[in-house]
Amino acid sequence: MSLVKPTRLPPVARRLVAEGVGTALLVTVVVGSGIAAQALSPDDVGLQLLENSLATTLGLAVLILMFGPVSGAHFNPVVSAVDWLVGRRSTNGLSAALLGGYAVAQVLGAIAGAVLANLMYDLAPLQLSGHDRDGAHLLLGEVVATAGLVAVILGLARSGRVALSAAAVGAYIGAAYWFTSSTSFANPAVTVGRMFSDTFAGIAPASVPAFVVAQLIGGAIGLGLVLALYPEADVAGSAADVVTPHLQTAHVEPAEDRA
Repeated sequence: MSLVKPTRLPPVARRLVAEGVGTALLVTVVVGSGIAAQALSPDDVGLQLLENSLATTLGLAVLILMFGPVSGAHFNPVVSAVDWLVGRRSTNGLSAALLGGYAVAQVLGAIAGAVLANLMYDLAPLQLSGHDRDGAHLLLGEVVATAGLVAVILGLARSGRVALSAAAVGAYIGAAYWFTSSTSFANPAVTVGRMFSDTFAGIAPASVPAFVVAQLIGGAIGLGLVLALYPEADVAGSAADVVTPHLQTAHVEPAEDRA
């Protein structure tokens, strides 16, 4: 018999590597599956979206399980900002400096992920998307997508159900591909990364700033909704568990087992 005892957070460098590599792989999944979908189903946009969303759903869930114990598997500056806001009055949330480090690692990772996907499919490694995504209806879609994402993540954390995060977050993003007009970018870092893919999954540089603003608004709405729904939740505990618990653990044998 053994018990799991929380010890200390992983070193900052390891957490930043996890965020950078995790975000890179997420964008590789999104862009790579988009390129494959476009090649496999050139005449059926609906099938392309199905293929792209299914790969993203499964890939995101796996990445959360893999990197969550190290960094919390944010992969998203909005999620990291929520972690910082929720944890300001405790020692468990991100510090302002670490929030900046997470955001930089996420953006750089997202760009690297797009380049990797391009290289795997023998495309120019550095390219800019010509896929304009304009219109108030698309920005509303991003507000809704990001608000829902933050509500799912923080709602699970504040209600003690973080073990469901990988499945729930993956499922939400997969569903939001279909029910939001924007196909649910819901992530400033991923939005910047997808700017470097002139494919089905890309977004034109001119469309990026408005998408990011909409995502920030959506994040604030999602946070407000969860605070209204779970006002009595343990703030310190929830801050430590966005997206998943990222405390190192050590197995400690009880005294009777060590005798």
